[in-house]
Amino acid sequence: MKILRSKLLKCLSSYTLVLWIMASLAVQAHESGFSISGQVNSQGKGVPFVAVYVEGTSFGTITDEEGNFFLTGLNSNDTQIIVKGMGYKTARIDLDLTGLQSKILIEIEPDVKLLQQVVVSGSRVGVLRFLPGSVGMITSDDLITVNPVSGNEILRSIPGVHVVEEEGAGLRTNIGIRGLDPDKSRNVLILEDGIPVALAPYGEPEMYFTPNIDRMHAIEILKGNGSILFGPQTIGGVINYITADPPAAPSGKISVTGGDLGYFNTRVNYGNTQNRTGYLVDFTRKQAENFGPTEFLLHDFNGKILTELSPVSQLGVKLSIYDEVSNSTYVGLTQPMFDAGGFDDLRIAPDDVLKVRRYGASINHRYMVSSDFRINTTAFAYTTTRNWNRQDFSYSATASNLTGISHGFADVKDGAIYMRNSTGQRNRQFEVAGIEPRIHYSYAVAGSEAVLDAGARFLYERAFEQRVDGTSAGKLSGNLREDEIRTGQAISSYLQNKILVGEKLSFTTGLRAERFQYEREIMRLNFTDTLLGASSSVFEIIPGAGINYNFSEKTGVFAGIHRGFAPPRTKDAITSGGEALLLDAEKSWSSELGLRADLNMAQFEFTLFHMDFSNQVIPVSESSGGAGSGLINGGETRHSGLEAAVLIPLEKALPAQWDAFLGLNATWVRSEFSGDRFVVWRTRTDGSNEREYINIKGNKTPYAPAFSLSGSLYAQSPWGLGLRLSGNYVGEQYTDVLNTDQVQYWIDLEASDNQYRYTQATANGRIGKLDPYFVINLSAWYKHQPTGLGVNFAVKNITDERYISTRRPQGIRVGLPRFISAGISLDF
Repeated sequence: MKILRSKLLKCLSSYTLVLWIMASLAVQAHESGFSISGQVNSQGKGVPFVAVYVEGTSFGTITDEEGNFFLTGLNSNDTQIIVKGMGYKTARIDLDLTGLQSKILIEIEPDVKLLQQVVVSGSRVGVLRFLPGSVGMITSDDLITVNPVSGNEILRSIPGVHVVEEEGAGLRTNIGIRGLDPDKSRNVLILEDGIPVALAPYGEPEMYFTPNIDRMHAIEILKGNGSILFGPQTIGGVINYITADPPAAPSGKISVTGGDLGYFNTRVNYGNTQNRTGYLVDFTRKQAENFGPTEFLLHDFNGKILTELSPVSQLGVKLSIYDEVSNSTYVGLTQPMFDAGGFDDLRIAPDDVLKVRRYGASINHRYMVSSDFRINTTAFAYTTTRNWNRQDFSYSATASNLTGISHGFADVKDGAIYMRNSTGQRNRQFEVAGIEPRIHYSYAVAGSEAVLDAGARFLYERAFEQRVDGTSAGKLSGNLREDEIRTGQAISSYLQNKILVGEKLSFTTGLRAERFQYEREIMRLNFTDTLLGASSSVFEIIPGAGINYNFSEKTGVFAGIHRGFAPPRTKDAITSGGEALLLDAEKSWSSELGLRADLNMAQFEFTLFHMDFSNQVIPVSESSGGAGSGLINGGETRHSGLEAAVLIPLEKALPAQWDAFLGLNATWVRSEFSGDRFVVWRTRTDGSNEREYINIKGNKTPYAPAFSLSGSLYAQSPWGLGLRLSGNYVGEQYTDVLNTDQVQYWIDLEASDNQYRYTQATANGRIGKLDPYFVINLSAWYKHQPTGLGVNFAVKNITDERYISTRRPQGIRVGLPRFISAGISLDF
C-alpha cells in the first residue's frame, strides 16, 4: 500500500504542477461591458460542449447540452469569435458588437473524417464511415427503452458478442467476442470512460466487478483494427462504458423499480453547472432475494466534477464507491437435478458469501492547444477487495467430513451433491494506478489531410491473496493455508496515423508496444511458512492497418488487420513452487472486411472476420470449470464468421411525429481447434491408471455458439407512450473440448480380452452440449413531459423459457425465468 501511495502521489503531484502551469498561462483577465448570447447548431441540432471564445485570447465559454452559450465582458474590439469542438470544423464569426441586438445563431459543419473515437450519436453510417473496423453502439435511448436488468441483456444485441449469464443480475460479466471463451471476460478489454475496470488489467483481467448499467449513458464496442489504441487486451475487442457528464442546468431524477424474486432498485441523481463548473452525483441501491439461487445487495455511488479552466482547457474529477454482498457460489445443479426440475432456485450452499468493495478515482485534463492539436491526460487509481467464502462439497457419499446435508439423486453416480463441514475463504485485494497522456494532431501531407493519435501509459498493479480454510461450515475464520503477493508494472505506447486521400479513401496504420514486468512472492503454502518467488517480463509489438473506401457519404467498405495480444496471467506464468514458466503472450492475427450503407429504407453493416490464434493459453481455474489453478496450452485455434446488423426505420408507416424502427443483428462463427492437440479421453480403472488420448483438432471451442440472432421492434408516440419488443436466439454450443454431444450418467465399457474398464462420469452437470434457446423481452413506458413523471413496465423471458445458461464453474446454472418489474420515475 505504501509503495502504491508513493507512486500515485508522485504521478499526481507532477500532473497537478503541469495543470497549474497550463491554467496560469491560459486564464486571462478580460473586462468590458458588451454581452452576447446565441446557439451553436449543426445539421439542425444544437451542439453541446463546444468552445466559443474571442479570437486571439482564451476568454470564452462552453455551450450547454442544447448548444446555447452566453458571453459577457466583451469590448468593442472583440469583432471575431471562434467556435471549436472535437468532430467539427472550426468556425470564425465576425460580429459588429455595437449593433448586435438579439440572439445569434452559429452553424458549424461536422468533420467526421477526423473523429478520434466512436461518437455515440447520429447516423451509424455517416459518423462511422472513416473508422478502420467494425463498431457497435448502444445509445442512451437504447438504455432507456430496453430498461435492462443488467448490462448483459443489452450487450446481447451487438453482433459478434456472446454473453453467458451466471446469476441473472449481471454481477459477474462473462463476455466472449467472435468465438473466444467468455469466462469472466478475460479476453475482452472492459473500460469505463476509457479507464480499465478489471481486478488487475494485466495480471488478472477477470471481471468480478461489473460497472452498474443503471448509471450508464452509452456503451461503445470496438471489435476491429481500432482496438490497438487500447490495451493491454487487443484480442477480442474493447467495451467502453460511458457515464453522463454534468448537466448545464439544475436537473435530477429519482426512480424506484420493483419486481419478482424480491427485486428492488432505487436510483437518485442530481447535477448542475455554475460558473463554468459542473457536478453530477449518482447513487443506486439494488437488491434481490431470489434471483435464481442468488441473493444480493449492492450500493453504487459516483460523483463527477467538470470545470473549465479556459475555453480550451477542461479538468474533470471522478470518484466512485461500489459495495456488494451476495451469496454467490460456484456449485451448480447436477444433470439429474436439472432433468427432474424443481431445483432451479435451490440455494445449495446458503452460507456462501461474496463481498466486493471498490473505490476508484480519476483526474482527466483536456487541452486544445490549437484547432489541430489536442492533449488529453488521465490519471487514475482504484482498489478492489474480493473476499469469497465458499463451502466445500463432494459428489461422493463416502467423502470425509460430511455435514449430512445433500441434494439431488444418490442412486446416480455423481448425481447428488454432499456438503462438507469445511469452507475455503479466497480473499483477494487489488491496487491499480496509472497515468496516460494522449495527443490528437491533424495535419496535411502531400496535399492530403491526416490525423495522428498517439499516447503512452504507465500502470502499476498489485494483488494480495490469502486462502483461509474454515474448520466448519459457515465459519469466516480458520487456518491460513496460502498467502502471497503479485506485482506488475506495465509501460505501453501507441501511435495510429490516418491519411485521407480525397473525400473517399483513407488509410490507417498503427503500432502499439507493450512491456509487462511481473513478480510473484509466496509467503505461505499448504499451511507452511515459506519464501518462494520469481519474476519475469514480456514485450510485444502490436501492428495494425486498415483501409476505408466510401462510394458516398452513406455507403462504404472497410478492411483491416491487426495483431491480437494478451499478456500472461501472473499467477499462471509463475508456479506455486516459484518457477517462472517464461510463457509467451497470447497472440493472434485478426482481419475483417465489411460494408456499411444507408439506403434510406435501411441502414446496415456486414462484416466478415477471421482470427488465427498461434498460442491460446487456457486457464484451468475453478471459475473456468477446472479443478484448481494453473493453465493448459490451448494450442492453435481459428475463428471465422459473419456479422450482420440491419436497422429499418418505420416512421413513414406511422402517423406524424411517431418514432419507430426494426433492428436485426446476427452472427455466424466457426470456432475450432486448428492444430494438433491431444487431451485425455478416458482412464483405465484396473489399477494401472493408464490414460488414452485423443486429438481434438477440428473440434469446436467451448462456449462458442455457431449462430446467434437478436431483434428489436420499437415504437414511441408523440405523447410519450412507447413499446419495445426484443428477442435473443442463441444456438447450440459445446462446453468441453471433446465436444460431448449428450450427457450420459454412466459409461461402463469392458474389453473382452484384457478386462479393462473405462468410466466417464458426467452426471455432475459440468459436461454436455447446451441446447439452443430463445428469450423474448418486452418493455413499455410512458412519460408526462410537463411534469417529468414517468412509469415503466417490463417482462423478461415472456415465454418462461427454461434453459441451461452455463455449466460453469461447477455445475448447471439455469437461465433467469420469467421476470416482471414495474417502476416510477420523476425528472426534476
